[in-house]
Amino acid sequence: MRTIAYWTSTVLVAAECAIGGVMDVLGLPPFTGVMAHLGYPAYFGAILGIWKILGAVAVLAPGVPRLKEWAYAGVFFNMTGAVASHLCVGDGASALVTPTVFTALLVTSWALRPAARGGFTLS
Repeated sequence: MRTIAYWTSTVLVAAECAIGGVMDVLGLPPFTGVMAHLGYPAYFGAILGIWKILGAVAVLAPGVPRLKEWAYAGVFFNMTGAVASHLCVGDGASALVTPTVFTALLVTSWALRPAARGGFTLS
């Protein structure tokens, strides 16, 4: 069950990062509208998108525990930054659902990492 929960959460997080990253880099809606609504310059989406794509690759890559830790941290900062950004512009609770859910999935993935993938064991 632990393995299924790990891979489910990890694949969902990586997919969100990869798809969102590509959409950011290409300047596709709805991400461009969201970035403008939050007050970020258009070029910021491209920068963030590249890092999202690299983060997706790192989270899935085997045998690179330190890189994976950085990727987890980056995605955590991205998702919690999205929550803070929506709060700062006065968005309602509905705008907080997606980044909050992906933050929870990310923490689940991180906590359930097998030792072979840079995780720890609870003994």
